[in-house]
Amino acid sequence: MSVSLHGATRQPNTSMKLFTSSAVYFAIVFGAGFVFGTVRVMWLVPTVGVRVAELAELPWMLTVVFLAARWINRRFLAERDPPSRLIVGVSALALLLLAELILGMLLLDLTPKEAFLGRDPVSGTGYYLSLCVFALLPWFLGRVGRRGEASTGRPGQHLRGSPKTTNR
Repeated sequence: MSVSLHGATRQPNTSMKLFTSSAVYFAIVFGAGFVFGTVRVMWLVPTVGVRVAELAELPWMLTVVFLAARWINRRFLAERDPPSRLIVGVSALALLLLAELILGMLLLDLTPKEAFLGRDPVSGTGYYLSLCVFALLPWFLGRVGRRGEASTGRPGQHLRGSPKTTNR
């Protein structure tokens, strides 16, 4: 009996690991967005307007999202299946939307409707599409990585990273 309990305490808590992965993914992207958003609102919006400022910020945020998703996949999700990666992305999206709602209500005195629907039609569409990318990228990058493993025939080895053999 004690052996099975000892073994059970060693088993990783999958739910907690997935939540931790989601929280870290959210924190990286939210932190970068907070910095970029501050720069956008304080310096870009007065100069070029809301639409252009938000559209100028979008490629930088997508770069952060890509790098964060790639790092999360390598650091936390290397041995996880595609549904787990999708759970991480969607959970991080829920955290991001919740944080935006809370900050919008507390700092900008917005209603929930204004926080989510009060965006410029053009840059807002780009923003919501980028949220879809944010949610799906851990899953997508995991799928791309698995293709590399399948094509080499050896787990953990990608075509690009395959060791070269030398004939002596």
